[in-house]
Amino acid sequence: MTMKLKLVMMFDLYLILHHTIAVNGGGWRRWNMLQKSVGVSAMHMQLLFPDRVVLFDRTDFGHSNLSLPAGNCRHDPDELAVKIDCTAHSVEYSVVDNTFRPLTVLTDTWCSSGTVAPDGTLMQTGGYNDGERAVRFFRPCGDGKCDWVERKLDLAVRRWYATNQILPDGRAIIVGGRRQFSYEFYPKTNPTSTVTSLPFLIETKDPEENNLYPFVHLNVDGNLFIFANNRAILLDYNKNIIVRTYPKIPGGEPRNYPSTGSSVLLPLKPSETEAEVLICGGAPIGSFVQAKQKGGFLPALSSCGRIRITDDSPSWAMETMPAPRVMGDMILLPNGEEVVIINGAAAGTAGWELGKNPSLAPVVYRIGNRAGARFEVQSAATTPRLYHSSAVLLRDGRVLVGGSNPHVYYNFSGVQYPTELSLEAFSPEYLTPSNAKSRPAISIPGILPLQLNYGKQFNLRFAAAKIRDSGVTVTMVAPAFATHSFSMNQRLLILDTGKVAAVGKVLYNVVAVAPASAILAPPGYYMVFVVNGGIPSEGIWVHVK
Repeated sequence: MTMKLKLVMMFDLYLILHHTIAVNGGGWRRWNMLQKSVGVSAMHMQLLFPDRVVLFDRTDFGHSNLSLPAGNCRHDPDELAVKIDCTAHSVEYSVVDNTFRPLTVLTDTWCSSGTVAPDGTLMQTGGYNDGERAVRFFRPCGDGKCDWVERKLDLAVRRWYATNQILPDGRAIIVGGRRQFSYEFYPKTNPTSTVTSLPFLIETKDPEENNLYPFVHLNVDGNLFIFANNRAILLDYNKNIIVRTYPKIPGGEPRNYPSTGSSVLLPLKPSETEAEVLICGGAPIGSFVQAKQKGGFLPALSSCGRIRITDDSPSWAMETMPAPRVMGDMILLPNGEEVVIINGAAAGTAGWELGKNPSLAPVVYRIGNRAGARFEVQSAATTPRLYHSSAVLLRDGRVLVGGSNPHVYYNFSGVQYPTELSLEAFSPEYLTPSNAKSRPAISIPGILPLQLNYGKQFNLRFAAAKIRDSGVTVTMVAPAFATHSFSMNQRLLILDTGKVAAVGKVLYNVVAVAPASAILAPPGYYMVFVVNGGIPSEGIWVHVK
């Protein structure tokens, strides 16, 4: 059998398999229930190579609905809920097999943060109680025996509601947290490394706080864009110098926890000189107090602000979503053209029992459309995803959605919004059967992950029944750590590509260029997609070093 024939057969098989993924109950559906219960509510989620999602909540919710293997019980005299706990609070989910297994996490991960190290290890930091200074490590393995490894006192100070961002040298910077107006690095450069003060976090703290889980993005100049409450700065973290202060977002309403909007760094183009940030949703000032003390639920914010952070005189351009939303997750879709806003509520704020009117219908934001024509409402889900829900992009282009537990403990009955243990997948429009023939199928280039070097060309061979008039691009996506409506380290790069060359009836080759530097793409694992006129292929794993 010739290589060309093998690739044609592979493409035909791919179309069949892809259609099967999206079919449930006899017809294609936008929403698919994957697991009715994984036993643990997905407060935090991270996709790891090779197609494993680690999800976890907190250890002081009480007993979960998933038992640990015999002999793995947690014995913790400092635990606030259960001193001896034989249930899991973390799960490894296999995307390909749609199976899961319990993991043992010992220290409290409540409202913590995370980064994936260059070698693919999830480096997870902070939390509450005995987990407030902990660093935890998880790396998937082939035998199903790997588990969390924990170092209880590796952080210099407690980090609860902090934000992580991977840096060009592979370290993580950990910014803020409750009553922490500083940042630190991990791994530490030396044993005596401590913290660096960041007064901006004191200045943005209001009576409801509203500056927790700050939005942090690595800019194309190597500095950090940090947004807290309603203001933003550009920080040179090496010198601890504020390079730029941005104008306050119009309206002045807060966007960070507990007002909890969301933020993305929009796709980076090969020019390397421009970067834009989009911030959507949140809750008006006073929402937390109104809901907690007075039992009233103010409407969430319906505005989005977009700013080109690399401009000499940057300014916000404001837009209006089709409906208000607080606690919504913003996910960059792999075609490089769209952002999906998913989960959340239309009233109230983040916190126990403080959100109301679930936002069941996702909204797609089309980046390149003219202002006023960028939003499109999608098919609604049936499962409310409120406080402590999360969402991550999968390699096949679906969005995995889980979690929602707006209660102090697990609560499955007698409440308006019960604790949710299920996992669902949302399929964007590019996965509809009508787009199947336009969807590229990358031929596997040897052993994955594909190794890329900065600034170097690489070839991608793919099959497609037809090439769309708008042409072919290649995108590269960093899997994000999702919690509390912010996807830390989320990044999408549109790569420099050459002309598409036909090598057969339905076979093509495209040459792409890896990002020029670690400032644009910090070292680690990414997903690469061939995009045919807005229709992305299933991604392949690559490793950049």
